[in-house]
Formats: sequence, structure tokens, C-alpha cells
Amino acid sequence: MFSKEVYMQRRQKLMKAVGNGLILLTGNRHSPMNCAGNTYKFRQDSTFLYFFGLDEADVNATLDCDSGVVTVYGNDLSMDDIIWMGPQPSLRDKAGLCGVEHTKTAADIFTVVKDAKKAGQTVHILPPYRPENKIFLAELLNCPIAALDTYPSDILIRSCVALRSVKEKVELLEIEHQMDNAYLMHTTAMWMAQPGTYEHQISGALEGIALGANGAVSFPIILARNGQTLHNHNHDNMLQKGDLLLVDAGCESQLHYATDHTRTSPVGGKFTNQQREIYDIVLAANNAATAMAKPGVLYRDCHLTAARVIAAGLKEVGLMKGDVDEAVALGAHALFFPHGLGHMMGLDVHDMEDYGEDYVGYTDSIKRSTQFGTCNLRLARALEPNFVVTNEPGIYFIPELMDLWKSENKFRDFILYEKLERYRTFGGIRLEDDIVITEGGSRNLGKRIPITPDEVEAVVNGLQ
Repeated sequence: MFSKEVYMQRRQKLMKAVGNGLILLTGNRHSPMNCAGNTYKFRQDSTFLYFFGLDEADVNATLDCDSGVVTVYGNDLSMDDIIWMGPQPSLRDKAGLCGVEHTKTAADIFTVVKDAKKAGQTVHILPPYRPENKIFLAELLNCPIAALDTYPSDILIRSCVALRSVKEKVELLEIEHQMDNAYLMHTTAMWMAQPGTYEHQISGALEGIALGANGAVSFPIILARNGQTLHNHNHDNMLQKGDLLLVDAGCESQLHYATDHTRTSPVGGKFTNQQREIYDIVLAANNAATAMAKPGVLYRDCHLTAARVIAAGLKEVGLMKGDVDEAVALGAHALFFPHGLGHMMGLDVHDMEDYGEDYVGYTDSIKRSTQFGTCNLRLARALEPNFVVTNEPGIYFIPELMDLWKSENKFRDFILYEKLERYRTFGGIRLEDDIVITEGGSRNLGKRIPITPDEVEAVVNGLQ
């Protein structure tokens, strides 16, 4: 945990921003994997971690904006619990670690919420995303589960987003400390990218690195020779010389702050000329986006800059034609780059998206595009100092999408479909860095993981 003053200051800022009413924050519960006594690894709710730091199951909290009283609810362990789990600090002791004086039993929260509603207080909640918390909130608020969608508080969501978007110094240090583990994960994947190696051998090694650092992976590892599948979690293939291995993986610290990087390596240690041409375009797009990222710049504009670099590069190698700006404006580039440039990152790898992606990445004046590809941009709003964001352009050759667009004669003025057959089995390339927005620009967090073609080849070949 951070010092208790960090959590106390955060809660004071939240109550001031919300203004009045009772804020109700639910922690997570253990979730059974195949029976009640065999659960998935516990992961605390990130909002609860942000304001309380208590990495414990079955605790909840209220923040009374009118009285200023903050209360944590839970139960101390029974003797049976102690037999199985060993002695644990009391709820009061744990609450004291985050600067909370008031504690009550788990059942008391029903009385507190009932009394608040009876007194005419607004009860503010965030959108629940776990079934067990939906059931709990429905009981607590005395409403049908189906009606919960109408309960989340707009002002509470916006207040949480405003606070969590700008990373504090302690948060930046926590993320930065994880970057050595991220570096090791990705360089390990590179030198393991050898013919005859199975994808699951590499993904297992990477998860082991995260666990060995007393953390965890920050999301299920995306690792495949079929890099054209954006979120490929199938790790059954054996690598062959000439394949491209795309690895999108990150780790969590003990406090659950995330990393998220992607690198693409040539299996066997040498890019083909065709692979290197495409790789250089993606790297140029990544570097252009980082150079452009600074306070006041819309991240949507960074995305569009990366898209123009990709379209221009593909035009140069003979896969696109026509006016680059027009091609991007109309969305022709999205055949090759069908996702957004990046997203916020912090306690969640896609930070705060449980609140609703548009709350995090958009504003009342910056609306989501409806255009294919650009509509998948998670972050479009203006950047601010101490935002932590990912920068992850890519180029993919998705046979099914290429066939569909070709059959529809889509964007014939910009796409040279007859040239795409040579790329049908190419796969995909994505290059992702984690960057922090500074007062005058942006910088990579941690030592940059090898990314130039020469650097990557050197690691694969054991020379770096």
C-alpha cells in the first residue's frame, strides 16, 4: 500500500467533487472456479484499491459527502478461517492502514444505505461489472438486477475519471518499477522465438516471469504466429522459420499497476525483406505518434497521424494508391489498421473502462467516430500531463477482411487488391510502448524494449 495520507487525500478530493450524498464503493468477492472452495485468483476492484488500497475480499465502503464520514464494512475472521488461512489483522487495523477510523460489520451496510435513502440522500454507485456484485447491489438498493443500469451516478463516474486519469508521482514510480519485468518478459519471448518452439511454451515462460516477480500478468497474454488476429489467445502452434511472432503482454505490480507492450519478432532471427518493409512502416507510425503526443493534443489526432504514416508507407510499397489524406479520411487504411492507437493505463491495463469507455476516452465535445477502424479508438480526448497511455499502431493482413472488401469493391481508388495475395499468410505486426505525457511532450516509461529491426534480430539471435 501507499501511505495512508495518499488514500485520505484521494477520498477527500472525491467527496468534494461529488458534493453531496452517500458514495457506495464495493470491493470484489472471491469467485468460484468450479466449486465454492476452489476460486479464481482474487483481484480487488481497481476503484476500491485507488481510494482504500485494501486488497481484501468481502469489504465495502461508504463515503458520506454530507458528514465527511468514511466507513469500511467487513467481518473479522472466524476461528475456522484462521485454521485455514492463519491469523489476520482485524478489520479495524486494516482500515487504519488507509486512514479510516470508522468500521462496521458487513451486514451494517444494509442499514446505512436504507437510512440514507430514507433521509433523501442520493446514493452514488459505479457501474458493476461482476455478477456477484450486481446481485449484492440489487439487494442493497432493493431493485431488480435488470434495473441496475439506471443507478450508476454520472457525477461519481466523472469524478473518478478526473482523479484517476492524472497519475500521481507514487503511481508513476510504481508503474516505472514494473518496467524491468516487462522488459524481461518481452526479451525472453524474442530469444525463445525459434523454429520448433510452441507458442504455449513462450506464453508460460512469460507468465512465470510475472508471477516470479510477486505480481501477475495484467491481462491474458496475446501471443501468436497468427498476429492478424488482434486478440489471439490460442497458443497451440509450433513456430516455423520465417514466421512472425506477435507478443502483446504485460505484468502487474503487487499494488496492481499494469504494463502493456507489444513486440513482433522474426522466428529464427531474420526478417524477410517483405516483413522488414512492413515492420519499418509500423515503427515509423509508433515513433510519429510518440513525437506528437503532448499536453493539449487530441489523442485522436495522434491516431490519425499514425494512420497517415501507415497509408503512406503502404502506398510506397505498392499496396495502396491515391491521396493519403483522403484515404485516411474515408477509412481505407482500416483494412490494414482496424483498431485504435491506444488507451489509458494504470491500475487497469485498460484503465477505468469498467466505468464506460466513452467516459474515459471521450468528452462532451469529442465524440466517437462511427467509421470502421476509427470507431475502435479507445482514447480520443486531449492529453494532459501525467496521463499514462499506450501507443500501439499495427498493420495486419486479415484474409477474410481482404476478401470481403474486395468482393464489395470497397475503396478501389486506394487499395491494390491484386497485390495483396502475396501477403495472405503474412500475419500482422504491432509495436506498443507505454508512455507518460510530460509538461512538454511525452516519454517512454522505463528502458525501451528492443524495437528496431536490428535490435530485435540481435535479441532473437542471442547477441543482445
